[in-house]
Amino acid sequence: MSRKRDNEALGRAALKIFAAGLRAVDPHDAVRRALTRDGEELLLTPTSGAQPRRFRLSDFERLVVVGAGKASARMAEAVEALLGDRVSAGLVTVKDGHGAATRTVEIVEAAHPIPDARGEEGARRIVELLAPLDERALVICLISGGGSALLPLPAPGISLAEKQAITSALIAAGADIGEINAVRKHISAIKGGQLARAATPATVINLMLSDVVGDRLDVIGSGPMVPDGSSFGDARAVLQRYDLWRAAAPSIQRRIARGAAGGLPETPTGDDPLFDRCEDAVIAGNAIALDACAAAARAAGWQTLVLASTVEGETRDVARMHGAIAREVRGRGRPVAPPACVISGGETTVTLRGDGRGGRNQEFALAAALEIDGHDGVAVFSGGTDGTAGPTDAAGAIAFSDTVTRAAAAGLDARAHLFANDAYPFFERLGDLVKTGPTQTNVMDVHLILVA
Repeated sequence: MSRKRDNEALGRAALKIFAAGLRAVDPHDAVRRALTRDGEELLLTPTSGAQPRRFRLSDFERLVVVGAGKASARMAEAVEALLGDRVSAGLVTVKDGHGAATRTVEIVEAAHPIPDARGEEGARRIVELLAPLDERALVICLISGGGSALLPLPAPGISLAEKQAITSALIAAGADIGEINAVRKHISAIKGGQLARAATPATVINLMLSDVVGDRLDVIGSGPMVPDGSSFGDARAVLQRYDLWRAAAPSIQRRIARGAAGGLPETPTGDDPLFDRCEDAVIAGNAIALDACAAAARAAGWQTLVLASTVEGETRDVARMHGAIAREVRGRGRPVAPPACVISGGETTVTLRGDGRGGRNQEFALAAALEIDGHDGVAVFSGGTDGTAGPTDAAGAIAFSDTVTRAAAAGLDARAHLFANDAYPFFERLGDLVKTGPTQTNVMDVHLILVA
């Protein structure tokens, strides 16, 4: 076959494998696996295989659904399908374009990753919905990736604009999600377990779709319903690490400094009794998506290896490593022999050096393209499972052995585009962007190395 046909075959294979991963982490299905009904009993079954936790519906006079995140509308759909008119009220905030058809639960769309006034109003209304609840209420909280930006209720004395500015600065500096959320939680009125305080003394079932490495409960959506593992001191250390302490608004500096000195109570920790009536469950994550990708690849005849679901680091550095693996597979048949599919997942970060356009998955593919240049029969795919990773409408991109050559023929300099963080127009010109539209799920990213 010609190189063009080889590339087309590799591209189709990558998209089919990625689609299998997305199906495995559909939020509606994940909720229905974790939450089932046996007559008048509601059963919560953790993915860990632990014994189900049972709740008698007759014990509760009200059942309220709240939440936030890119997948939370589909999660709310599943709760309504299971419990019908048992749901008394609800409100979930989601990223623009990630809504769903619900009957009782109101869906509020807002901005992500930089929060906006719609998200702030949604968060305020969620607190108002929870405040009057008593022991006869059951709250089902639905948290997924993006939930932190979509629940922006600043602590007293801090404005939304000030919170927007420091969030933008942390993202541009290349801070990872754990670091960003450590700061967010300590300038928020509801993150880091503080929403659980608003729900007390109601019973809470907290369902989480994980978009963080290691499925850390206090990092998923900044952990509004779970004990916090970070402190004011950690938040200050993050801002100092990225040389952003002086750039933060004075109100943020004062609050964090006062908290670090013991002048403000820390976010609630695991020994706080307010969590006694909270049950938490991670219902899907990156590892589930990667396992499904691997099963689909094997079924299609690829020799398959899953590297890890915990990949972190600077995007272009991690991509170069994946390119080196692709060359090793092509040249030496290891760590797996062709036809090979090597799979990884996680969430890398981009330190902005230029003013171009493109998300981390497009930058990943561009950096990998430089590493696999000239190595025929090789492709590297990188895609965000939310379908709209970064500030663009593309989930990611695919790099081939001739990407750099084809780009040069079109007047594009791959290295210059990488240096300028300008991967979107690069791959758009070549026709190698991956556009799925909003998938309404979010379990970080999937990277595929295919060697024919």
